[in-house]
Amino acid sequence: MNPTPEELIERADAVGVRLELVRGLAVREASPNYRHQREVDRIRASIRAGASSCSCEHVADVLFRFADGSLKRPDIALICEPPDEAEQDGAISVLPGAVIEIVGAGYEAKDLDLAPGFYLGQGVRDVIVFDPRTLMVLHHRRDGVRRLTSPQEFALECGCVCTV
Repeated sequence: MNPTPEELIERADAVGVRLELVRGLAVREASPNYRHQREVDRIRASIRAGASSCSCEHVADVLFRFADGSLKRPDIALICEPPDEAEQDGAISVLPGAVIEIVGAGYEAKDLDLAPGFYLGQGVRDVIVFDPRTLMVLHHRRDGVRRLTSPQEFALECGCVCTV
């Protein structure tokens, strides 16, 4: 019997490889390193609710199932409401209001080229890509991209605020 895409991802996890399926393309990445995880934790600690009804929940390295069937694991995803109880142990289908990706050494093309267009195409309103080695921050929205230098505070369209 052929394994489901989620089962393939679980098998990859068991051997220390992150696997995503983006528009039918299998994309692999090594497990995050110390710098990467430190930046994820720092950014998550800065997330707070702004002037909106969004609860600004944030999760790291959680598998999301997007409308096109893609399975992707944002470094940080901000969601305004938690997924249904049935989805909390597997891939969740709640659309993130914002996604933050940390550029991994050797995975620049995945983080800088593939991720922003994919997320925006799925309906994510803010996509932030941060390179901790250069301090470059790219803030993508439907109306364009801004190139900045960290640290920057962002008021996201979902109503959350964070510092990258």
